[in-house]
Amino acid sequence: MRAQRERDTGIERAIRSLLHARGLRFRIHRRLLKGSRREVDVVFPGAKVAVFVDGCFWHGCPDHGRRQHRVNDWYWPAKIERNMRRDRDTDARLAEAGWSVVRIWEHETPDVAVARVRAALTAAER
Repeated sequence: MRAQRERDTGIERAIRSLLHARGLRFRIHRRLLKGSRREVDVVFPGAKVAVFVDGCFWHGCPDHGRRQHRVNDWYWPAKIERNMRRDRDTDARLAEAGWSVVRIWEHETPDVAVARVRAALTAAER
């Protein structure tokens, strides 16, 4: 599992590239919650929009994340459930601090993901 990338994945880089090409400026891999090690993948500080790019396996994607595990099948369901609980807690804590949260699945196309981010930025401007 050490070989699994935690940051700068292909989809994350593709999304960032499209956002930048559209003239949007952002920060990457920032910790927004005091006393927490949780990092946001893409941050728009002025608009207070936090974007997470979640892997289907690790975050329990309803389309692709629920599968039978061949190795350590006793461990993975509980681990993924903990990740999902942590994600919900992170979303709630960020919302409480005034942030809008966008969660993108790794299987989404970059164009669709960027459209969702832009919609959140537009809503934040209002």
